[in-house]
Amino acid sequence: MPSYSTADIRNVALVGHNSSGKTSLAEALLFKAGAIHQLGQVERGTTVSDYTEEEKTHGHSLFTSIMHCDYQGKHINLLDTPGSPEFVGQAFLALPAVETVALVINAAAGIEPNARRLMERAAYRKLCRMIVVNKIDHDNADLPLLVEHIRETFGKECLPINLPAQGAQAVVDCFFSPAGKSDWGSVEEAHKALVEQVVEVDENLMSLYLEQGEIKPEQLHDPFEKALRQGHLIPICFTAARRHDDPQASVGIPELLDILAKLAPSPLEGNPRPFVRGNDLKHEIHPDPDPHKHVLAHVFQVTIDPFVGKLAAFRVHQGTITPQTQLYIGDPKLGEGKKPFKVGHLFKFQGKNHVEAASAIPGDIVAVAKIDEIHRGAVLHDSHDEDRIQYLPKPYPEPMFGLAVSPKRRGDEQKLAEALAKISEEDPTFKVTRDASTHETVIHGLGELHLRVTLEKMKNRFHVEVDTRPPKIAYRETISSKAEGHHRHKKQTGGAGQFGEVFLRVEPLPRGSGFDFVNDVFGGAIPTQFIPAVEKGVRQALESGAIAGYPIQDLRVSVYDGKSHPVDSKEVAFVTAGKRAFIDAVLKARPVILEPCVRIEVTVPSKHLGDITGDLSGKRARIQGTDMLAAGQAVIRAVVPLSEVTHYQSQLKSATGGQGSFSMEFSHYEPVPSHIQQQIVAAYKPKAEED
Repeated sequence: MPSYSTADIRNVALVGHNSSGKTSLAEALLFKAGAIHQLGQVERGTTVSDYTEEEKTHGHSLFTSIMHCDYQGKHINLLDTPGSPEFVGQAFLALPAVETVALVINAAAGIEPNARRLMERAAYRKLCRMIVVNKIDHDNADLPLLVEHIRETFGKECLPINLPAQGAQAVVDCFFSPAGKSDWGSVEEAHKALVEQVVEVDENLMSLYLEQGEIKPEQLHDPFEKALRQGHLIPICFTAARRHDDPQASVGIPELLDILAKLAPSPLEGNPRPFVRGNDLKHEIHPDPDPHKHVLAHVFQVTIDPFVGKLAAFRVHQGTITPQTQLYIGDPKLGEGKKPFKVGHLFKFQGKNHVEAASAIPGDIVAVAKIDEIHRGAVLHDSHDEDRIQYLPKPYPEPMFGLAVSPKRRGDEQKLAEALAKISEEDPTFKVTRDASTHETVIHGLGELHLRVTLEKMKNRFHVEVDTRPPKIAYRETISSKAEGHHRHKKQTGGAGQFGEVFLRVEPLPRGSGFDFVNDVFGGAIPTQFIPAVEKGVRQALESGAIAGYPIQDLRVSVYDGKSHPVDSKEVAFVTAGKRAFIDAVLKARPVILEPCVRIEVTVPSKHLGDITGDLSGKRARIQGTDMLAAGQAVIRAVVPLSEVTHYQSQLKSATGGQGSFSMEFSHYEPVPSHIQQQIVAAYKPKAEED
């Protein structure tokens, strides 16, 4: 057993926008706790968490890295996540493993777009949240104004738990021992505000506070945890992970470690994790963090190393795992694994290093290697009592940028397919499709940088180089009215022939509904055994499209009549008849092409506000609003067609002299203007004719 108990564990994800200093903060925490003996630097590629070739090349985190340290008898698991909006999927991966999300904000830059998105996701996951204002010694930092903006953006429950002092060269405690002088604001007032916020969740303590006028910090521990769980309190603390005048020195790191050790929730105190039994996602169950019960663990991250093989990181929620434990890999969609695997070796991550662990108790984060069947999202268990349990899935951002790829070297097709499959296992926001109209392999990601890093990863790790074609937009097709379709497939080739006839109707469904297939055949006009073949044909057409080669969505297909032949009717005949009857109906149902629209937040110096707003309007954007931020920055919120912003990174950089940034996420599909639809259909027709 480890030297610590479940009550001693603290699981914390560091999240925040690019350049907020998460990696330097993690490095400073590890150094101060004695887990490392030398401070690494992001610029030199020497930090514990940014260890891949791609991260060293780009100079910032691209993948979630797992580390740990021991401090004052507490075992702290730290997850350092990427801050680029294009790698937000990696940040989301970390959330199921932790109780606490620490949003790191750059004091000079203020609240940047990705910070809001990450806080929303943490709240959605019902995780305890805290805010770490980093780089407080920066010349451009206006800390009182930033705290105002934090409270305006994230709510009045955001309250300082310490305050900068001595010209941002130290911090002064506002909770445990509120004495001393800060650079701004009253320490006593900050303490009073914290106590009053905490006692609001406990009526008895509130009465005691009103009688006595003061409550001891040790009496506040349980209500403090309750306030965190309910989102009734979001503490703000201040740090400088690397001091401006001395990169080897820091501010507020011991105080932050104290807060994590004494006030961050343990796995016994966080909100219950959302496990469910079965596919209907309704039968919620709550694991019991008891080391003596059956094992229940959730695989939240998978990485594939050409030398080490598959590494699966998982959070233990119930029971104890040792190298002798035999575990089943549960997946409600695929069914339970027939055979368990023996753990063999357990590892704790320290960045790229793997430290052997003797056992793992509830709340801990560990890993196993070289288990090919294991996959992200799997629930590991040691008893069939836990069959068909899954961690309640939450949606990831939809990958909207596409790039057609083909191997540079002939004969590398298999290597390319294997590399793409492995990367898809690691990254929930990376997808691979085969374009039926062009016979191309298309990779999809959240942006240009995401795809560029993926290509670098393929080259560095899997030694596959590819040629690429310009990004493609993930258009979709749908219909705007009801219609009927018919096709008779008849083929005679000397022996047994083929015959199948299908009548069907199509009708539009609300946007986002997908596809619905209905069997309305009566009297055996189409024998029951051939109905799946008709559906198969329809689904083939759904994938290949009807007017422009894009997948068809948001419609219902009802098969209501047909004919068969006692000898010549076969599955293949009804597949063909179903496909062609469906296309016939779609072409009569006023088909339209849908384009993906994205929500975009653009942060620019306020002097560029008018120019950027006008430029977005010229891209068919609908401006939703603008906000003024700290340090002379402004943010513009808009909804815009993805096709208009596929190269926005370089355009924004040029327009603002490199001072602008943006984040975007999928919003919805909507019909393209008629003149654009005509262009897309016209471009497809020559290809279709060639095929």
